[in-house]
Amino acid sequence: MKNILVTIPVEDRHKEYLEKKGTGCRFYYTTSSGVTETELSEAQIIIGNVKPGLLKDAEKLEWLQLNTAGSDRYCQPGILKPGVVLTNSTGAYGLAISEYMVGMTFMLQKRFDQYYRDQAEHQWRDEGKVASVYGSTSLIVGLGDIGGEYAKRMKALGSYTIGVRRTKGEKPEYLDELYTSESLDGLLPRADIVALSLPNTSATRHIMDERRLRLMKQGAILLNVGRGTAIDQEALCQVLEEGYLGGCGVDVTEPEPLPTDHPLWDAPRMVITPHTSGQYHLQETFERIVRIAGENLEKFLAGDVDGMKNLVDFETGYRKS
Repeated sequence: MKNILVTIPVEDRHKEYLEKKGTGCRFYYTTSSGVTETELSEAQIIIGNVKPGLLKDAEKLEWLQLNTAGSDRYCQPGILKPGVVLTNSTGAYGLAISEYMVGMTFMLQKRFDQYYRDQAEHQWRDEGKVASVYGSTSLIVGLGDIGGEYAKRMKALGSYTIGVRRTKGEKPEYLDELYTSESLDGLLPRADIVALSLPNTSATRHIMDERRLRLMKQGAILLNVGRGTAIDQEALCQVLEEGYLGGCGVDVTEPEPLPTDHPLWDAPRMVITPHTSGQYHLQETFERIVRIAGENLEKFLAGDVDGMKNLVDFETGYRKS
């Protein structure tokens, strides 16, 4: 009999589902901010995120199922004791965030951001030429669930899709070309749209520095929905002020929240949302998280750890293949 602590905001129907998967286990329901030391000290399984610094009290913990796709904060030495299984919720967010990315792509290509500001200023003004997704080249850097779903949608809309991933693999149908990260410099000048969906690792920090921002095609747009650390924001402000890029849309910044006096807020053609493209804003995202947790719970209790979804590699911070 396992003690299972659930910190995601489940409804009765979700509880019924999880408890059916974990027949015979003791379930405790709380919130990520309301979890107590006592609850953590008794928990053998946690479903949902807990502040990493609190996990030192989880002496009996055997498995942590995150409700996020990002797991880098939990891979740091000393956060989880050796032997704890870590899984994330990759697969839950692709629908919501890829649609957000498509929306942001159209906003920047069609200059909706500029026309919205013109409306706020009561200005009837023609903002000039626009671009089309059809016939464009999209470079997707990071091909997890989110990057892959965005690539599928861009391909369906008539864009030529190029993917970049960390390791070699078979090219999926929704990509026209596939490369590893070593080829990034040569691919940036080809792209009309560069979309980042990367975790925070030493290899991805400031992967888009000033040099690479200037390798991008003049007038191209840049999107980032992974981690704010992927872009050198000072350099981004500079190239936007110069009018070199056609625009940039981000749902993540460094730091978060972005300070009110940060120059990125006022950079030309810069669109910022406060890390809200995922979360639970789309109900289907939450439903998928619960299903992943339930399926993994069934596997874990049966002793089939290798069969669990989204096992995280602590060394890389990525989901294991």
